[in-house]
Amino acid sequence: MSDVSIEREGEHVGIVRLCRPPNNFFDTAMIMQLADAYEELASGDWCRAIVLGAEGKHFCAGLDFGHNAGQDIEALYDQALRLFAAPLPVVAAVQGAAIGGGCGLALSADFRVATTASRFSANFARLGFHHGFGLSVTLPNVVGQQASTDLLLTGRRVGGKDAKDLGLCDDVVEAEQLMTTAVGRAAAIAESAPRAVRAIRATLREGLVERVRAAMVHESEEQDRLRTSADFAEGVRASAERRPPHFTGA
Repeated sequence: MSDVSIEREGEHVGIVRLCRPPNNFFDTAMIMQLADAYEELASGDWCRAIVLGAEGKHFCAGLDFGHNAGQDIEALYDQALRLFAAPLPVVAAVQGAAIGGGCGLALSADFRVATTASRFSANFARLGFHHGFGLSVTLPNVVGQQASTDLLLTGRRVGGKDAKDLGLCDDVVEAEQLMTTAVGRAAAIAESAPRAVRAIRATLREGLVERVRAAMVHESEEQDRLRTSADFAEGVRASAERRPPHFTGA
């Protein structure tokens, strides 16, 4: 798998890494490989918890709309849903940015470890677009309805320390401690009885896959509707040109 790697850390922790540095933009093929990695680790008898990391400067900048404007979102979300259905607990190690769908990917994990330089943003509204990747479900689950409304309507960036205060991440450490801390969290989970961990996690997440599936159907429909808008074209241009967008409502 060229875009996703798997390695073993200690006795019972598997590290899965995104391998498209520096930004780790994803597409359907990459999310498929990631889901395959989760399922491969879950099918064996040694891995009890996963650390999701990434090579390069940023954890994940989501979908590159400038180069993947024609991406089949429904197909992408079919693969993304497999991440939510996978049975092993996941700790995301978030360095740099988790932006757009990358924020959604981070929130698909059970826990998130970030650094003081990390930043999270569900920036869809700043692109003239509708949010996706199940954020309709996962973001309120993590930070609550009011904070979710703020983050989704403004698209603002949240730094590591503020993300911890909001609940977007569970630990904030210096960059050199990121993987050690994430692996430590996963290893602590792996010390518990593996069948009990899977059963408890399944109980706590009961109905999540169904709710995320329904949310993704709606998100995909709204994204398709807004994809042809002038504001979306302006948002993508402004992002590429690193300037504030000028939206007209068209």
